[in-house]
Amino acid sequence: MLGLMQDIPLLISSLIVHADRHHGDVEIVSRRVEGDIHRTTYRELHSRAKRLANALDALGIGMSDRVATLAWNGYRHVELYYGVAGKGAVLHTINPRLPADQVAWITQHAEDTLLFFDLTFLPIIEKIAAQCTTVKAFVAMTDAAHMPATTGIANLMCYEDLIAAQDDRYEWPAFDERVASSMCYTSGTTGNPKGVLYSHRSTLLHTFAVAMPDGLSVSAKEAILPVVPMFHVNAWGIPYAAAMAGAKLVFPGPALDGKSLHELIEAEKVTLSAGVPTVWQGLLGHMEQHDLRFSTMRRTIVGGAALPPAMLRTFEERYGVTALHAWGMTEMSPIGTACATRAKHAACDREALFAVKGKQGRAVFGVDMKIVDQAGTELPWDGIAFGDLLVRGPWIVNEYFRGEGGNPLVTDASGLTWFPTGDVATIDADGYMQITDRSKDVIKSGGEWISSIDIENVAMSHPAVAMSACIGVAHPKWDERPLLVVVKKPGKEVTRDELLRHYEGKVAKWQVPDDVAFVDAIPMGATGKMLKNKLREQFREHRLPGA
Repeated sequence: MLGLMQDIPLLISSLIVHADRHHGDVEIVSRRVEGDIHRTTYRELHSRAKRLANALDALGIGMSDRVATLAWNGYRHVELYYGVAGKGAVLHTINPRLPADQVAWITQHAEDTLLFFDLTFLPIIEKIAAQCTTVKAFVAMTDAAHMPATTGIANLMCYEDLIAAQDDRYEWPAFDERVASSMCYTSGTTGNPKGVLYSHRSTLLHTFAVAMPDGLSVSAKEAILPVVPMFHVNAWGIPYAAAMAGAKLVFPGPALDGKSLHELIEAEKVTLSAGVPTVWQGLLGHMEQHDLRFSTMRRTIVGGAALPPAMLRTFEERYGVTALHAWGMTEMSPIGTACATRAKHAACDREALFAVKGKQGRAVFGVDMKIVDQAGTELPWDGIAFGDLLVRGPWIVNEYFRGEGGNPLVTDASGLTWFPTGDVATIDADGYMQITDRSKDVIKSGGEWISSIDIENVAMSHPAVAMSACIGVAHPKWDERPLLVVVKKPGKEVTRDELLRHYEGKVAKWQVPDDVAFVDAIPMGATGKMLKNKLREQFREHRLPGA
C-alpha cells in the first residue's frame, strides 16, 4: 500500500517561488565588481530569474544543457542559480582561481553552452575563449555602461541587456526531481578534475539539512554573509537555505580582505558568516590591529579546514562569536557534519566544551558515516580509534560526470556502498567526528602515525605564528619524521628552538617535529586549502638534524 500524499517534485524553483511569496521584501545586498553596494529583494530576484530563464530559452538553451559561471558572490550569480536550474538546465560554477588551462579543460569536459563571467575574470575569458569550442556565447555580468571594449571574444553579450529584452512572465516547468541541477568540479591535486553532478532532489534535501538547528541553523532572523564562494560547492548551500528560511543575504563580491569584510558586517548588521580559516585569519588580524569589535555578528561557520583552537578561542573569548565547525566535500554537496553542542554539554567546564567545539561535529540527518581500518573493518566510536572515513547518503556522489576517475565507491561486507572521503578520523561515543588528517598527509614514523593537524594546531597557538603546515620528511631510521613549516606574523620573531620548546607537555615527545623551516608563504590551493604536496616537493631534499 502506498501513501495518499500529493506527489510534488522537489525542485530548486520552488525555493525562489516560496521566497517571493512568503518573504519577498527581505533584502539581498551585494558589493559589486563595479565598486558600489547594490540592494535588491527576493521578490525582485525572482522576477529577474524568470527574465533570465526566458533569455536562456531565446538562446536555445535546453533541458540539461550546461551553463557555466566564473563569478563572485553577488545577486547576479544568485539569479543564475535559480534561472538556470529552474528551467531544467545545469548551472556549472567554475572556480576562477584554477589555472586558465584547467578552466578551459573543465569547460570543454562539461560541454558548456554559455559562460557568464564577472568583469574581474575578463583576462581569463580572453585567454581561453578560443579553446571553449562548445560555448555559443560569453556573457559579461554587467550593464552596457561597464561593458569591456574588447575585440578578442566572439559572441560577447551584456547580461543586463540580455534580461532587459525579456519579461518576467514565466512558468517554472515541472520535471523529475532527479534531473541534474548544478555541477561543481573537484580541485584535486592529481589527475584531471572530476565533475560532481547534483540533482534537484539532492539539493533540496541538502537544503533542509543545512537549515536545521543542528545543521547551520539558518532562520529568518539571520543576516548571512557567505564568504565561502558561490563557485565552490554552491556556497555550502547557503543561497538555497537563505531563500527557504527568509534570511537576509549579504554578498562580499571580490572584496575579501579583512577591512572590507568587517565594514560590510557592521554596515549590514550581519549575524552569521561562513568561510574558510584563511579568510578569518585575515579578518581577525585586521580587527586586532585596529582594536575593532563586532556589534551584531554572533556565529561563524568554518569549513574547508579545521579552525586552529587558538583562533576558535579568539573568536569566542575576545569577540563573542561562536565558531561552528562544519565538514564536507564537493562530493557531498557539501555538508556532512556540523558541530552543534548537545544539552549535556551545558554542564561541561570551559576546557571540555572547547574540546568538543574543536571537532568537526555530528552527522546531519541524511548522512551516515563510519571509520574503517585498512582491511575495511569498522572501528569503534570511542574517540581513540582512528581510520579511513567513509560516508553515504542521498546527497553524496554515486559516480563522477562522464565516468571520470572510475567508480569512486567501495562496497562493505553487507553489500552497502560507501564513498571514501580520503580523510582519517575518529568518532566519539556521542557521534562527534574529528578529522585527524588527510590519508595522504598523515606522517608515518617508525610504525606510528602522527597527525599533521595536531602538530599545526600547537604551532598556531604560539603568538608569533601566522600560519603553519606539518609534512613528513624522509628519515633513514624512522621512515618519516615531521617537519614544521612556519610563516611568522609581521613584526614578530621566534626561533626554531623556541618553537620546539613550545611543544613541551602538549604532545608526546616522539611527535615533536624534528625541525622547523621558516617561509614567506605557504602555497594555497584554489579553495583556500594548503597544498602540502607542493611543500613535500619543496622540502624533498631537506636534511633533518641527526638524520
